[in-house]
Amino acid sequence: MSRAASFSARYGRALVTGVLVLTLLFLLAPVAVTFVASFARSWTGALPSGFVTLDHWRYVLGLRQVADAANYSLNLDAVFRAFPHVGAMVRASPLFASLVLALGGVAVNLVAGVPIAYAVTRYEFPGREWINAFAVLPLAPGIVLGVAFLRAYPDLAATNLGLVVGYSLLKAPYMVMAVQSSFESMDLRRIEESARSLGASWPRTFLTVIVPNARTGIVSGSIVCWTLAAAEFNFSYVVVSGGNRPLSLFLKANISNSSFLTTAAAVSTFFLLVAAITALLQAVGSRGFSVRT
Repeated sequence: MSRAASFSARYGRALVTGVLVLTLLFLLAPVAVTFVASFARSWTGALPSGFVTLDHWRYVLGLRQVADAANYSLNLDAVFRAFPHVGAMVRASPLFASLVLALGGVAVNLVAGVPIAYAVTRYEFPGREWINAFAVLPLAPGIVLGVAFLRAYPDLAATNLGLVVGYSLLKAPYMVMAVQSSFESMDLRRIEESARSLGASWPRTFLTVIVPNARTGIVSGSIVCWTLAAAEFNFSYVVVSGGNRPLSLFLKANISNSSFLTTAAAVSTFFLLVAAITALLQAVGSRGFSVRT
């Protein structure tokens, strides 16, 4: 055995594990520090101090009666008053508004992105390379698409429907790429032929056989699209002229106008929301799903 092979056999696994652990610590440390700081009363030295207080969370969630809290909070007090009226809850809080708008963008991406990924993976046709290129490349930065929306569709851009359409356009490449990777790992022709030989129509084959087998890519694409849509700032900042702000503008308002500890609570809220949605979508994916026809 050569010296390099001997070194790799003895220390390779430990080195890879060590690099992985250090990388995770490097990435997670800012998140952990931010979350811990959100419960501190002050931070004047090297470390936060004065634990534990929930004042910053009450302010951010809108559970603390402060004059300007309505401008920089999630207004959960209004949500509780509006419960169980879903429409009023969405209008009352950027948390619920962003949840619904981002999920709307994901739904559009699923309806459009999954068939596009399937077509460019399964079939050979004129213009396939162009469709694949346009599908997997972002069409424009958020600020460019926002300005274009305002000029081309002034009545649509500032509405919730305009936000859903904009989010879906901006994040569609991530859905297409994630689902396409799943399709590329499958023998689509053989699966189709097997299902058709058993009497299944093409729509039934696609919806009940092919789509469920691509659930890993679909779930991954949904998580990425939802997270990026909920945090989309540039497009939202350009097109939202009034009313309830999406979550990204809520974060910007807190970062610009609040203390660091209050900002830490706002950012931690977003982290927890992303973690909850990610866990929910992963649970759906691990349990599997089917599309009824």
